[in-house]
Amino acid sequence: MSHIVHEHLARGEARIVDLPVEAQVRHQVEADRNFGLPTALYGATIACYLGFLLIVGSAFANPVLAIPMAIIVLLIAAFFGVPAIWTRLTGNVSEPATLGEFETKGIMTNTGRLAPKDATIQVLILPVLLVVWGLAVAVIAAIVA
Repeated sequence: MSHIVHEHLARGEARIVDLPVEAQVRHQVEADRNFGLPTALYGATIACYLGFLLIVGSAFANPVLAIPMAIIVLLIAAFFGVPAIWTRLTGNVSEPATLGEFETKGIMTNTGRLAPKDATIQVLILPVLLVVWGLAVAVIAAIVA
């Protein structure tokens, strides 16, 4: 690309001008730090993860598990807290979708628009399966013991 510019400059076809004083810097990409999903879906995901820890922690109650469980709770808080802070930084003009907006418009993905039901299933499938798995492990451990 720079080779082409140098040829234009050498032939005198290009001219270099100064930036006007009143012109503001225009960014080609706007800072959209929002993920497009309503906050309720993130809350449900957090509830499922913490529910799994509650189920497993109460099924295998042992004082040795206190520190690992506390570390996992802190990691979950960090995994969801840092992006929440990130979306509230200055320069971010977008806001998360409300549940009503999400129900009417769905969400745009790389492969096209996704219906709200399908997006909810995709977001919550792993956390819900994790809770079901925790319940299954707790029931098996109770039956075996």
